[in-house]
Amino acid sequence: MTILEQTAFARLEAENRLQNPVLKAATPKLGRFGFRGEIAIKFAEKLADEARPPEITADQVMAIANEGEKGIPFFTGYLLSFGYLNMLVEALGDTLMPDGKYFIFCNNIDLLKKYQVSMGGATFYILPLDESTVNNELLELLRLEKNDLKKLDTASKLDVVADKALKFTASYPVITYEEGLKLMGPVRNPNENRPV
Repeated sequence: MTILEQTAFARLEAENRLQNPVLKAATPKLGRFGFRGEIAIKFAEKLADEARPPEITADQVMAIANEGEKGIPFFTGYLLSFGYLNMLVEALGDTLMPDGKYFIFCNNIDLLKKYQVSMGGATFYILPLDESTVNNELLELLRLEKNDLKKLDTASKLDVVADKALKFTASYPVITYEEGLKLMGPVRNPNENRPV
């Protein structure tokens, strides 16, 4: 059975970046470990010994890592702002792979646009996300039927999604991170319109 310490998640776990896991376990696929939850990309300043929640996270994360490999071959998640991509790249660091498949859904890019951005030795698919979820948008992008996955448990679903994502090929306009910053819209307040 694959354990987290044998995978590329080990450093992220040691740095306390794997937050609020829905799944943090071996998947049915031999040698594979899966994570679903949040990745802390910017920590709040620590005052004395109080544990404060991270200032910025990548949410709705789905990722896999294989035993004995130093990279994360598949990663997807949601960033409130495209501008946080540089912090995510920094947080993931040496777990990024040149041939990895990385799908980042952002709230503040044009809903009709999709881009590719190369950073940290990896290429990211930058995709819009407004009202939906990363899971739903990714299933649509990968042409996976929700009903086909219904009977599977969380770890098995992740295996199916990751396997399909690893085969994904598409070309979108290639932009630099700096160009993306100019194209992005304002960051919305995630707490607005919420009942108090």
